[in-house]
Parts: sequence; C-alpha cells; structure tokens
Amino acid sequence: MRVNRRHIIYVQGYDPRGLAQYYRMFRSELRKFAALYGFNCKVGRPASTDARAASWTIDTQGPDWQTQTRYDFLRWEDLIKADLEWPIWRTVTQALAIYIRLIFNGVLTRFRKANWRFATFISYPQFVLVIEALVAGVIAAVFAAGLDRVGIPMVITLPAATAVFVALLGTMLKYLESRTYALYLMSDTIFTWQYAHRQRPEWDRRIEQFAQDLVATVRTSDADEIIVVGHSSGSFLGLEILMRALEIDPEIGRRGPRLMLLTIGGNLPIVGFLPVSDQFRARLKRLATEPSLHWVDCQSRKDVMNFYPFDPVAGHGLDVGAARRNPHIVTVRFRDIIAPENYHAFRRHFFRIHFQFVMANEQPNAYDFFMMVCGPLTLCDRFTHPAAALAVATGDGPARQRAWSELEEPPVGVA
Repeated sequence: MRVNRRHIIYVQGYDPRGLAQYYRMFRSELRKFAALYGFNCKVGRPASTDARAASWTIDTQGPDWQTQTRYDFLRWEDLIKADLEWPIWRTVTQALAIYIRLIFNGVLTRFRKANWRFATFISYPQFVLVIEALVAGVIAAVFAAGLDRVGIPMVITLPAATAVFVALLGTMLKYLESRTYALYLMSDTIFTWQYAHRQRPEWDRRIEQFAQDLVATVRTSDADEIIVVGHSSGSFLGLEILMRALEIDPEIGRRGPRLMLLTIGGNLPIVGFLPVSDQFRARLKRLATEPSLHWVDCQSRKDVMNFYPFDPVAGHGLDVGAARRNPHIVTVRFRDIIAPENYHAFRRHFFRIHFQFVMANEQPNAYDFFMMVCGPLTLCDRFTHPAAALAVATGDGPARQRAWSELEEPPVGVA
C-alpha cells in the first residue's frame, strides 16, 4: 500500500528542550533529508491549541509519489523544567538514594546483564558525583588543616570545613553541568523511578489525555497509517499512551487507519525491570500478542542510552509463546548512515548518537527517520522489504518500478 496521508504522533523523551527548539531541529534536518534524496519538501508552521501538543504538516514529493504528513508533537517540557528547578541538594540526595536501591534490589545487575553499556551510562552521574566530591573533600581537608595549624579549635574547624565541602561540591555540580549533564541525568533517574511508582500524577493525567486524543484521532482520521513514535524515554511513554488508548477503545486497531508503534533508541527496562511495574509489564505482554497493532523497535549497539541487543518481550521475562505478534526488532548501524569522514567525530558524543535516531541521514539507508515520516511506504513494508524501500528512494525509473512491483505483490497464499 502506498501511503498518501500519514499521521505521526511523536512522543519525546525526558528532554527539557521545548517545541521551538525541536521544531527548528526538525525543519533543519528535513532540509538535509530533502537534499540527500532530491525530494521536494514543504513544512508548515506549528499550530497549537493548548500547552499539551502542537502540530504541523509536511508535503513531500518524490519521482512517482507524493505524501502528506501531519506531525503531532506531544509536550512534556513544562513538567521536565519543573524537575530541573529543584535545589541541587534535593536532586543529588534523591538520585543517590534511588541508585543505592537499584543496587540492593538487583535492578542494576539486571541492567548490566541486559546491556552493560546502559548500566555504565546510568552509573555515570554517580561517578561524576564521586569525582567532584573527592576534589571538594581534598580542598576542604586542606582548609581544615590550615585552620588547625593556626590554632583554630576543632569545634569551629569541622563545621567550617564541612561548609567549604558542601559549597565547593554544589558549585562544581552547578557550573560544570554544561559539560557533565550530571544533574540532568540524575533528574531523569528520579523521574523514571517516581513515574514507575505512580508518584507522578501530573504525568499520569497527561498520558490519559493523550490516550483519549489518540482514540479520537483514530476514529476521525483519513490517514492511511498512524504511527506513535517514542524516542528514548518516549518509548515507554508512547507504549503507555497506545495501550491506554486500546483499553479505552479495544477496537481502535481494527478499524480506520493502520495503527503502529515505533520505538527508537528505547529504554523500556528502566521502568519494566522495576519490581513495582506489574501494570507496565502487563501492557507490554498484551501488545506483544495484539494482532491489530504493529510495533517496530529500532536499536543500535553504538547508542549507550538504549538497550542493545534486547528483546523487549523475552527480556522482561514474558513468555507469550506462539501468540506473539510484536515487536519487529530492527538493528540500526550508524556507520552505514553517517558519512565516513564524519563518523570518527560522531561516535565520541553519546547524546549526538542517541539523537541520530530522529535526525537526517548523511547516507541513504533503509533506516531513515524522515523516510518513515515523509515517505510513501508503510512502516511495515519499510522493514520487511528494506532493499525495495531503498530502491524506491534512490533507484532510477526501472529500479523503482521493480521495487514497487515487489512491494505491491500480495503475500504467498493471498489471492
């Protein structure tokens, strides 16, 4: 099926950058995408009816196809910015307490067994904290020794040295944040823990609103397919939105547009591995066996912020047997997407790597975020026929015709 109209519902991760910054990035990357393939792309301005979401349209024209996309951007930045305004001492103490609990309840060990890179990444803020605390401690100890040498009594020296330690540690955490991102990552850990423990009612309310909006969209949309896209922490948030919508209306996947879930750079285990997450695992299990919904999960070894290689169903200890329908797991090789002359610099920046999932390719590839957003193929066809999908984008006239013939050929046994 050629897609003439598509509706994307984009669920961002724990990212304080708001609509304006994301839209600027999207528009810039769309231009790169159009230049790479020689397509004609026109993007509209964002329109927003409230603070929860905004939308814009993209019209894309290729050699023998044209697709119109509505792109909905679901917004969390107001909730995230409120977290980042916490006092430093509160962020540090809560994050440290959660990390200790992850050690003692065995979750960190499960992270390490599932993906040691992610276990290292989630430990990184604590490593930064320890290094900065050691530096502050050495300076405070030298300060205390100086006071002692001039005869200041211990009753004054100890509180004074403690005050110096706390002040120095807070200063380093604050003013080195633009380089370390330690406080931001601690806030992310706190959010995930509290969200899983149902201690974030404001997030639950917004997820409920988004799920109701999704039900209304499916009922009224004239799109050929609707894709809920979850990037990073948006993977588990998008899954929750989609499955809550299915609970509201069990028929949404059986009528109207084809309904899809695309998780990219996902980290489902940061919620799913917690002992308290029974409801989340139940939703995950239902999605694994739901024939009316299609789920594609894209992961990359190079990205330390996702789980690779990881089966989102079996990896959570869920056995659904022959009833399993989802997900279709796709391995993404960034080496095949980034230009060779840029790859060495690219691979050194883990945030840049993580966001490549939603940025334009530098080389044509079957995995291309903007082809999934703007292209003429369904999400399922793109990954079940990757060579044909690439030929549609880059081939000459005969090659494109052969690719379309392959894609439009009915499955074996279907008249």
